[in-house]
Amino acid sequence: WKIIFYRYVLIVALLFKECVNFSDLLRTCNSWRVLRYVLVLSDAVCLLCLPSFLCCPSYVPQTSLSRPPWPELPAFDAEEEERRHRAVVQKVNGLIEEGAYGRLFAVVHFASRQWKVTDEDLILIENHIDAACGDRIRMEKVLLVGGSDFTLVGKPLLSRDLVQVHATVIEKTESWPMVHMRFWKRHRFQKKRIIIQPQTVLRINTIDVSPKLF
Repeated sequence: WKIIFYRYVLIVALLFKECVNFSDLLRTCNSWRVLRYVLVLSDAVCLLCLPSFLCCPSYVPQTSLSRPPWPELPAFDAEEEERRHRAVVQKVNGLIEEGAYGRLFAVVHFASRQWKVTDEDLILIENHIDAACGDRIRMEKVLLVGGSDFTLVGKPLLSRDLVQVHATVIEKTESWPMVHMRFWKRHRFQKKRIIIQPQTVLRINTIDVSPKLF
């Protein structure tokens, strides 16, 4: 039935030349053997279609190797990249000078941890620091600072002259007692350990950014 089907398709294609594309017909054939049988059993009308059938280009499937799914990137232009960099730096410095950056936030590294802070935030540190209550300290390890329209990311830290984060020691206390119990049943063994961790509470006062970006 397949041979009869392909034979009639070729006859109809000759009568209506715009009804079928022979490259599509080639893709639908299961094998070259079926196609050969179709050509042998076809009459002279079907044989007239043979030259145009063989001249059709071979089908190339669209895969990630023949055509990658991502668009081609334009060639790197160093001058254009430098011009864009200067424009962005100039715009950010202008926003900092005008103070039009909204409420700043920062990511600081302090006491072996990273903290995302903003003005008037309270952070609890599980350790004592060498500062008395009421002392003002400066957090120098700033990884990131951002506002409403820009974000500055360090590699890994931002310059000390660019960002300044100040905090005040509010309280130095101890944590609630945590009981660590070990018990071995039927062996008359138990061991209890009470853990009290020193704590320090800091309040973030200000986050200042200087227009010294370059």
